[in-house]
Amino acid sequence: MNKPSTQASPNPLRLLIVEDDAALAASIGDWFELDGHSCDYAADGRAALALISQAYFDVIILDVSLPHIDGLDVARHIRKLGNTTPILMLTARDAIDDRVIGLNAGADDYVVKPFALVEVAARVRVLSRRRTGEVQHLTVGRLQLSIDEHRACREGRDIELSPIGWRILETLARASPAPVDRDTLSFAVWGDEPPQENNLKVQMFKLRKAVDNPFSSSIIETVKGRGYRLLATGIPND
Repeated sequence: MNKPSTQASPNPLRLLIVEDDAALAASIGDWFELDGHSCDYAADGRAALALISQAYFDVIILDVSLPHIDGLDVARHIRKLGNTTPILMLTARDAIDDRVIGLNAGADDYVVKPFALVEVAARVRVLSRRRTGEVQHLTVGRLQLSIDEHRACREGRDIELSPIGWRILETLARASPAPVDRDTLSFAVWGDEPPQENNLKVQMFKLRKAVDNPFSSSIIETVKGRGYRLLATGIPND
């Protein structure tokens, strides 16, 4: 079995692995972390939904057979909330009807156990590109981002951003309207080697100055205990 490269991925992902088999979850996580990605873990459906409500993930790797709330109901709940995070479902059920049920519940792709980790990795890359790389234009309310041009425009006015400001704004836009926690934002900008703790606060101050101050309303909101989010409808500035 081929192992991932020890060189960090140029586009690190934040993944949620929902699997009650601790050894299997560790194997999947080790594979992705060796490739420079970040993994969070949940061993049951309740814990998964709690994490999903608190943080932004690029892809969710979700087992069907879980304690408390099974993977199918977790997927249904995620979609009911309007969360579009790609879901790769893991299962020992290989009948066509089972796969259809999983896809109808909200899964984007399906892998049958036992599987090769290299296949899981390939499918995760495809799902992440569907959400990120192939999307070249993002719109949140009256804010538009052109990904390939690194150009931001609000209410018809161009916004000048530093590379760090751009990456933060892009991450918030992709997650909107869900909040993005500080650890995720820090990882999106600096990877596994973040600078001093208050550096993100400094960058958020600069981003607000560029995105909110010139306008009559603020679209970057601090969510107490959960991070920041980008609003489609702004809050009037005082």
